[in-house]
Amino acid sequence: MGYMKVNELDQITGTLSKPSKMPGWAYGIPAKECKVGSKLAKIPGTVCHGCYALKGCYVFPNVQAAQYKRLDSIQDPRWVQAMAAQILRHKSKWFRWHDSGDIQSLDHLKKIFAVCLLTPDVNHWMPTREAGILAQVTPDQVPANLIIRLSATKVDGSPSSSWQHTSTVVTDGKTCPAAEQDNKCLSCRACWDKSIPNIAYGKH
Repeated sequence: MGYMKVNELDQITGTLSKPSKMPGWAYGIPAKECKVGSKLAKIPGTVCHGCYALKGCYVFPNVQAAQYKRLDSIQDPRWVQAMAAQILRHKSKWFRWHDSGDIQSLDHLKKIFAVCLLTPDVNHWMPTREAGILAQVTPDQVPANLIIRLSATKVDGSPSSSWQHTSTVVTDGKTCPAAEQDNKCLSCRACWDKSIPNIAYGKH
């Protein structure tokens, strides 16, 4: 991997984010540009209705500008190398793709695979609602250090049967402990754990 200066990396990929909840770093693009999620956000009863990434600090102009810069940067031919270098530079053992936004295309997904392969000592987690894009790959194409969780569409809906790792949003019976931990992961790494088929998040 060729050496790139920090300001060059930031120019190519935009900066990473450090959500207070997470044990590591993350990367977000605009939730308005979610292919499926932007439609679900308009439908009551779906997991995207009332999306946290469409309100609060996420809609501040500077945050939106940063997210759109990251979105545009995906087309840069240096993006894979630069994203890998960014993640390694931050010494992030646990990484979350898309604390805002979602995969945009099969090409975008394959670029993420390439980044994961260049960062083999990092544990990557990516939630998605883009079942149509995910259907274009097979589980054996997913790098060993990446877990993709396909999210259910409706609150209290059943986990998807089309992918082996999933997540749901429930009004009762949650398995995510964050609500009892000041909305933080703390020592929990269940989202990154491939031995756990489904994570149930409490509706809030």
